[in-house]
Amino acid sequence: MASALDNPLLFLLALILFPLSVIAQTNGRISLGSSLSTSDNFSWVSPSGYFAFGFKPVADKNLFLLAIWFDKVPEKTIVWSAQRGNLVLYGSKVELKSSGQLVLSNNQGQEIWTAQVTNGSATSAAILDTGNLVLWNSNSGITWQSFDQSTDTILPSQILDMGTTLSSRETETNYSSGKFELRFQTDGNLVLYTTNLLTNYLYNAYWSSGTAGTDSQMIFNQSGYIYLRQTNGSVHNLTSGAIVSTTNFYHRATLDFDGVFRQYTYPKNGSSNRNWPAGSWSVVWSVPSDICMAIRDDFGSGACGFNSYCMIDETQRPSCHCPLDYSYFDPNNTFSGCKPDFVSQSCEPDGPGKDHGPQFQLIEMANTDWPMSDFEHYNPFNEDQCREACMVDCFCAVAIFRGTDCWKKKLPLSNGRFNSGVGGKALIKVPVVNSSSQFPFLP
Repeated sequence: MASALDNPLLFLLALILFPLSVIAQTNGRISLGSSLSTSDNFSWVSPSGYFAFGFKPVADKNLFLLAIWFDKVPEKTIVWSAQRGNLVLYGSKVELKSSGQLVLSNNQGQEIWTAQVTNGSATSAAILDTGNLVLWNSNSGITWQSFDQSTDTILPSQILDMGTTLSSRETETNYSSGKFELRFQTDGNLVLYTTNLLTNYLYNAYWSSGTAGTDSQMIFNQSGYIYLRQTNGSVHNLTSGAIVSTTNFYHRATLDFDGVFRQYTYPKNGSSNRNWPAGSWSVVWSVPSDICMAIRDDFGSGACGFNSYCMIDETQRPSCHCPLDYSYFDPNNTFSGCKPDFVSQSCEPDGPGKDHGPQFQLIEMANTDWPMSDFEHYNPFNEDQCREACMVDCFCAVAIFRGTDCWKKKLPLSNGRFNSGVGGKALIKVPVVNSSSQFPFLP
């Protein structure tokens, strides 16, 4: 049977039907007029094939994120995305237009995102082996690059200037901006903050590099080390200890959805590297070491949601739990906070506990606290006095007793944490009728 190469008409037809996105990458450069669609199942890849740019299905086969990802890592870990969590529907398209603009259009043909180029219009584009998507002008000058528009991740060879911000995801699977930010401030200090998502108001910092007062750049070098290089010649290292080679390992540093900034490695040969876990990213270092204890603020919920408490699990990551007779607002998101599964103690004279015997009790949880929800403090007090003070107060949801101190807490509870260093005990007020119910996880 004759092939398309034997028939010029068949060959021409094959070229017409073959996706332009693939043809455009034969020399590593993406030419003007090239496009990708959610329907063609293709992506633009780096020369080595390490990285890819295109549409990635997220959560639902009909929803897509325009993103860059590690293409040879099984889970296709995303390192950058356009429009963060604004997903597009099937039929959307990204195109390097003949005008030199990289444009994302939705399935109705409306342009919803454009790479804001400088130094003239782009004449070509490429996804580099560094994971950087670049647009070039006719003089091979960069007119736009994804490295200048970081979302939650940085990669080797990337340099951040002062004034740059990384924002966490909202959840592990929701790529919208979350409540944590890593800010490389204009004073030279690298700082982690929690934020109010509605107003972008910054709450108190929960970690900083302590380098304020020096002009510097944050560098993730090609050897896999992250450091602040200051204009006076000094270097402030962030990566701690020895690092594995970038030749044999993928590297990334991500401000994760849980508020911890972590540097990761992944063996390029996958399971063939017997000294490293197959099929997973390994943490090289992270800050802060215990985010449950690091966040302490008068505002916001803390590392976990309101009315929950945070603890570091066996994987050294924060996990969020509800007290007895409380349940998650969203069972699919344990960081969403908790709500009471009972009607609170009545403040009416004839309410529960007044004429019909005790309707509430105090359940103990050692080494647990919600330090920023106080409305009353007694000292000196013994435990019996602390218990009584909470039981007769309809506003008291929890009492904390430690030494000779007693604090009464109101809802919503914030900055909850469990840690052996907390000391004392939490006395949580719950209905007696549920006292025989199955306890959730208790430390």
